[in-house]
Formats: sequence, structure tokens, C-alpha cells
Amino acid sequence: MTASSAVDWPEIRRGIAADGHAIEALYRRTFPDEDLVPLVRDLLDEPDRTVSLVAVIDSDLVGNIIFTKCAIDDGHQKVALLAPLAVSPEWQRQAIGSALVRTGLQQLRQEGCSAVYVLGDPAYYGRLGFSPERSVRTPYPLPSEWADAWQSQILGVADGPACGKLSLPEVWLDPALWS
Repeated sequence: MTASSAVDWPEIRRGIAADGHAIEALYRRTFPDEDLVPLVRDLLDEPDRTVSLVAVIDSDLVGNIIFTKCAIDDGHQKVALLAPLAVSPEWQRQAIGSALVRTGLQQLRQEGCSAVYVLGDPAYYGRLGFSPERSVRTPYPLPSEWADAWQSQILGVADGPACGKLSLPEVWLDPALWS
């Protein structure tokens, strides 16, 4: 099947160790001007802290999304950071990214996660139920033009409104990822 033919809904499943090389190749194709492979590799090396989902069509890996499990300051609420998300260029604009996001949100909700945060295009993520986030801060200040790009989606009942700084694993504490 080619990208121009009718898309059968992709198989979406948990990523496995054997997907590593295909995932790295996907990020190189999708983001040729950014080197996301070291970040992706580090995230995939922490399977207890991440949820990696892949989209597969005709045995070809065409999409990947990674959620990092984290907390807000004191760690009482289970939350996650959505990043990165990649869909092979020839398969973009066919709802594969949306399917990966929705499947991941559903899985995190079932695991008791109360919210998911993302730094991304408000038009894209807004269609998926995300809205600008003003109460939970990123590890580093964002450029002012990115203010609406910091977004969240509430997944379940929390002990109260989330407020504070997102507490992330070391892999996310590189200031370059936030500027």
C-alpha cells in the first residue's frame, strides 16, 4: 500500500526494543533539520518512565509517539509529557498522528494519569483537546512567542488544580529543548 491509496487504520501498539532502529530512521526522515535521535534513544532507554507507541501499516513503522511519565513539583499527581511525535512524511495528514495521540491519552487515563502536557502547535493539539496551560510551568522559561504552545489536557480527577513546575527526568533538563 502506498501513501496515496486508501489508508487502512494503522495498527497502533506499544513500541518494543526491536523497533529502535526503525524509530530512529523515522525521526531522521521526519525531522531532517533537527537531531532528535539522541533524545528519542534516551527516552526509549527508560521504558519504566515512558510510554512509546508505534503506528504500523503493512509491517512498515510509519509513526511514533513517546509520553514521559512525570509529576508536578511534589509528585502527588501522575502526569505525562507528550513528546516527541513523528509520522513519516509520506503518511502525514492522514490522521495517524491523531490516532497515536488519542491511543496514548486513553492508555495513560487507564493508568491513572491525571493530565498530559505538550509543547507544540496550538492549532494541531487544540483539535485533540489540548488547551493553553498557565498553571504548570516548564523546567525553563519559554520564549514569549511560545506561550500558547505550552498546553495540557486533563484526563481524570486530580486532588486539586495542578499548579507548579513540571518535574521531569534528567533527559528533559537540557535547556535547548525548551528554547
